[in-house]
Amino acid sequence: MNGMQKKNPLGIHWLVLVKDWDEAGARHAIREAKRIGYDFIETPPTPAGSSITRAARVALEETGLGATVCLGLAADQDPTSPNHETRRRGEEFLCDAVDTCAAIGGTIVSGITYSAFQKYVVPCPPEGRARAVSIIRRVADRAAAHGISIGLEVVNRYETNLLNTAKQAFDFCGDTGADNVVIHLDSYHMNIEETSVEQAILHAAERIGFFHIGDSNRGYLGAGNIDFNPHFRALMQAGYEGPISFESFSSSTISQPLLGILGIWRDTWEDGTDLAEHSLDFMRTQIKSAREAHRRALGAAA
Repeated sequence: MNGMQKKNPLGIHWLVLVKDWDEAGARHAIREAKRIGYDFIETPPTPAGSSITRAARVALEETGLGATVCLGLAADQDPTSPNHETRRRGEEFLCDAVDTCAAIGGTIVSGITYSAFQKYVVPCPPEGRARAVSIIRRVADRAAAHGISIGLEVVNRYETNLLNTAKQAFDFCGDTGADNVVIHLDSYHMNIEETSVEQAILHAAERIGFFHIGDSNRGYLGAGNIDFNPHFRALMQAGYEGPISFESFSSSTISQPLLGILGIWRDTWEDGTDLAEHSLDFMRTQIKSAREAHRRALGAAA
């Protein structure tokens, strides 16, 4: 049974488990994620016909682990750009990621799919947003043929100038007119941008399709300053049953350009296996507590 078929499947970003996603790295990360108890793994967008993608597909089939594809577009792939060639490269990259996701039996291509993954120094103009909407609409149509969703990860102002809040993503989703375009929220970014985590989640509830859990310092869950109770309680109140995944980065495991874009200047952790085990227990506990709180709240209201 594929782990994505259960209620609130729990996943992990591949960079927690390995530094390099080559054939050996992919096999190790997938098997380790399964051994620890995760339901799925977030993988990078390697070419669909590559030996790395084939190795990942075999390991996923052997373990029964689910998979998603996570990405961030480069500056020369920006869907909001006025330059036609830049937009073409971005759309082509997204379509290739959809093909990779289909090749490994994945369910969603998500991340910063609608703009470049970078710090902008000017606001996104309306025409830039419209360009991104058109591209996401076409990519979503390609993805729909494979039963794949396209996620729009809402990130902070230092990583995009387009979708910084759940409401912005909700409106963007609606403008695409595609049912398989979904909102991807992240506790790390919400901690920076949202006025109310609960209200943001409840407002966007019908379009949320993916949720990232990460603490304020990008390290161990509970070792930063984020209170995760509102996130999990709002998700349960909203009836969210989709995937929830742990994402974390350390300077010991990532290199440029990701290191610089994320601003990870220190080791936030050293032992990825210990981090992964702790994070799975943490998410399971939070979900159980939130479900029980919701159940009791419904009972009190009856």
